Amino acid sequence: MSRGSGRVTEHGTVTMRDEIAQHQPHERLARYLAGDLAAVNELIRARMHSEHAPRIPEVTAHLVEAGGKRLRPMLTLASARLMGYDGPFHIHLAATVEFIHTATLLHDDVVDGSEKRRGRPTANLLWDNKSSVLVGDYLFARSFQLMTETGSLAVLEILSRAAATIAEGEVLQLTAATDITTDADVYLKVVRGKTAALFSAACEVGGVIAGAGADKVEALAAYGDAMGIAFQIADDLLDFWGDEGIGKNKGDDFRDRKLTLPMIKAIAAADAGERAFWDRTIEKGRQDEGDLDEALRLMEAHGTLEATRSEAMGWSARAKAALEGLPDHPIRHMLADIADYVVARLS
Repeated sequence: MSRGSGRVTEHGTVTMRDEIAQHQPHERLARYLAGDLAAVNELIRARMHSEHAPRIPEVTAHLVEAGGKRLRPMLTLASARLMGYDGPFHIHLAATVEFIHTATLLHDDVVDGSEKRRGRPTANLLWDNKSSVLVGDYLFARSFQLMTETGSLAVLEILSRAAATIAEGEVLQLTAATDITTDADVYLKVVRGKTAALFSAACEVGGVIAGAGADKVEALAAYGDAMGIAFQIADDLLDFWGDEGIGKNKGDDFRDRKLTLPMIKAIAAADAGERAFWDRTIEKGRQDEGDLDEALRLMEAHGTLEATRSEAMGWSARAKAALEGLPDHPIRHMLADIADYVVARLS
């Protein structure tokens, strides 16, 4: 199905994006987990408090309470409930996941020099870089406190490994983003680090705390990994397709010299003249007016936008396939719908 195509009804063409958007599966899951999410929010507010450094809750609250979907902590709650957990520690783990995510956002905005996050000024802009980095460090420390309170060495190992993978992915991106020899394998390593690692760990620890069998825990981790990859590939593709509704400015990644899969595929297929264009605009950073249009023309000519869309859809399908051996439960079906939702923006 090409972008924009879909099912025809008496009222016109209905795309997968339209169908999924009407139901917002993450919102359905949030309603299903409303009690647990309220407990997570209460724990987050309690643990981001600092008696001696009031800037910590100020900076943290600016980002935590900015209206994000809370998708990552919801995955932890959902995975635990899907596996029949009825104890208290999935709340701790969900808060841990949100603290790790928030800490990485604070650090990322400093590294990238970002000025907006979720439509609001970033913490580093409102306060300063030092505050953002140090508050991010505080949240990492709080996340490890929460992990240890579960008494599970397994979840400590999973989440600490994820935190290391996230940092590794960000460092890899620093060198790979402007290197036109970067290939799809390196891109995937970056995506697994910066996005999929936490999605996967969020699901995995939910299964572990519930005492699920190794095969079920592995399936949950595989779901989170595939969904995280689909999510990031879709996000990178939308940078070129553009959609004001999701807050993307067309071509930001190109202007920022950040190689993503559509560009990597175009460079792999480039002739000598085209490669010189990518070398000038990405590796050397000399961009002129009209270069974004030329980049889009080259990606269209080599079919890399559609090829990237196909890869995102493929990872979404892998995420849904990973759920097939898990209990038949409303949560499982909502998780499958979320896998569709993360790529529905491309339809």
